[in-house]
Amino acid sequence: MKKDIHPQYYPKATVRCACGNTFEVGSTKKSIETEACFKCHPFYVGGERIIDTAGQVQKFRERLAKAKKKK
Repeated sequence: MKKDIHPQYYPKATVRCACGNTFEVGSTKKSIETEACFKCHPFYVGGERIIDTAGQVQKFRERLAKAKKKK
């Protein structure tokens, strides 16, 4: 490799996920922030995780139950 043309390499760069998980990888950045990692991504977890904000899922289930009763 030529000298002085490559970015600095950090062998223990810290990765922080939105789920709270942290781990170390090799990178050209000191720290990396990501929204999904192997502990929270549906592909690795084995299915979906329902993130309920302000009772949205419960409201949907109530409307669905109400619609089924009308039939």
